[in-house]
Amino acid sequence: MGATSRASQAREAAERVARHSYGKLVAYLSARTRDIAGAEDALSEAFAAALDQWDAVGIPANPEAWLLTVARRRMVDTARQRETRAGAAEHLKLLADELRDAGEGSDIPDERLRLMFACAHPAIDRQIRSPLILQTVLGFDAATIAGCYLVSPTTMGQRLVRAKTKIKQAGIAFRLPEHLEMPERLDAVLEAIYAAFTEGWSDPAGTEQRRRELAQEALWLGRLVARLLPDEPEVLGLLALMLHLEARRRARRDHQGGYIPLNDQDPSKWDTMLIAEAEDILLGASHRGRIGRYQLEAAVQSAHAIRRFGRAPDWTVL
Repeated sequence: MGATSRASQAREAAERVARHSYGKLVAYLSARTRDIAGAEDALSEAFAAALDQWDAVGIPANPEAWLLTVARRRMVDTARQRETRAGAAEHLKLLADELRDAGEGSDIPDERLRLMFACAHPAIDRQIRSPLILQTVLGFDAATIAGCYLVSPTTMGQRLVRAKTKIKQAGIAFRLPEHLEMPERLDAVLEAIYAAFTEGWSDPAGTEQRRRELAQEALWLGRLVARLLPDEPEVLGLLALMLHLEARRRARRDHQGGYIPLNDQDPSKWDTMLIAEAEDILLGASHRGRIGRYQLEAAVQSAHAIRRFGRAPDWTVL
């Protein structure tokens, strides 16, 4: 195998892990230390090392675990170099415990949901909670997030840095909120999930792998939150909304890639299984007795979905 081919395979393997596991690795690396920025920096260095070493010696059997091990070691080295002697002891102990507890073949627990709720903590400025989730859990860069929220990349970057510093300095725990804490944090979590889905759904033809996987990642997170909070109607409403939208992905572009408006789409191309799942979930949400934004949006999509079964939408019911 030529050097160019090996380098290409190493790069593709690293990109694949980044797409699938970036947020999972950041969440796990920072779960004990609450040092999100440190975890991101260490992981970035681990990816750089992977491009060099995987090219030279081959791609490891478990690339995710390899990156985690290297990133942990980088975090330990950085803590030793930068922390004061008085302040480093506890931080180093946590990192050393992680290195001792995990091997390269270990399964990596998924801490993303806990990280999301940590980013939505009341101590974090309300306006930065969803952007923070988008960056730490889903790997959005500051410039992309800034475009979504109509601020400059520099301003967004500064806000994100301050929020990560706040989590570390305040010792905000990565845990699921108690019942009374949940409503305040949930809005930011749902907003971030929907923003990620919208970014992924903007490539309806599925030709951009990163965007397509973002939509699937958002659906996965939506299902996860719904399992955690099965009686929260807005969680169910958001999941139903995303499923209705995803069901129409194949019908949104013609053969030349042109956009097809909803009313002109071929309903036979809509996914009936996703529609049925969305309808069941939305029905369950309606029984909870609290109407919200996501339920209303899902209800509009539900009215359109009836076309899949040969009937016209009845707008008088909305």
